[in-house]
Amino acid sequence: MKAILRKICSPILNLFEKGPQPEIYKPLNRKILFVMAVLLIGLATGVTFAAVSAGQVAFFLPVIVFGGGGLVCLIVGALGDERAVMNIWGGR
Repeated sequence: MKAILRKICSPILNLFEKGPQPEIYKPLNRKILFVMAVLLIGLATGVTFAAVSAGQVAFFLPVIVFGGGGLVCLIVGALGDERAVMNIWGGR
């Protein structure tokens, strides 16, 4: 199942899996990435409810930005290798 999901999400994963192997990798970085994904997706959900209740289309730009960021964090955290996680954090 993980191989199929990695193949589907390969355009996103290929962006972050480039570069040298990280020298320092902490499993806590992956856990924090999951927490950030939950926070960003929660924020996107909250803005969606506000946009629907206000009837404004302009509110959907933050939904796309925060939801997309949360989705990328979730994909890299769940399916990415150590190199991808460290490239999101900017670790060398």
